[in-house]
Amino acid sequence: MLDLLAPKVARRTTQSFATMLRHLGPLGLFFLAILDASPLPTFGGPDILTAVLAASHRAPWYEYAAAATAGSIIGAYFTFRVARKAGSAYLESKFKKSKLTKFLRLFKKWGSGTLFASTAIPIPSPTSLFFAAAGASHYRTDKFLTIVAVGRALRYSLIAIVADHYGRHFIRVLRHPMQYWGWLLLFAVLTVALIVAGILINRQLEPAPAE
Repeated sequence: MLDLLAPKVARRTTQSFATMLRHLGPLGLFFLAILDASPLPTFGGPDILTAVLAASHRAPWYEYAAAATAGSIIGAYFTFRVARKAGSAYLESKFKKSKLTKFLRLFKKWGSGTLFASTAIPIPSPTSLFFAAAGASHYRTDKFLTIVAVGRALRYSLIAIVADHYGRHFIRVLRHPMQYWGWLLLFAVLTVALIVAGILINRQLEPAPAE
């Protein structure tokens, strides 16, 4: 009997937490974005909550975009600083070794490009791993914060604007993405364009080799 009740209790707890965050509005979104930027996954929680709140029209869309961006920057910086102090030991304790090796290799090769793409693309992606990898790799702090701020601001502003105009239809896409494969294909093309743009930005930001 207890085994049967456990999933229902967990579901009710999750629903209660989501309801509380919606009632808190921008403040709830702010704290959820901080959590999302940590190694604890929220599976696109800030994206969905931003869309839900913007679609409600209780406040201007830019308030929700600003709250999500600010929270994400704070959470990202926290993960970045902890990983910088703890080094690779922190990464190994929080992430699977096989996945960690691939991400570190990817980050060392593309650097700013992968960081920008992971923060700007509005899909559930393990961005906290990129934040931690940047910290462990002694990535420049000012450069890190700039890229995260720009990427997150673009991401949450786009979600808030679209949700403000199209409301429930956009929220349905976020919750059931496979039902909208045509739009996903278009989004994939845009994703590739973002990654290419990130790589080009990375090349521009890298210092020229000394002669």
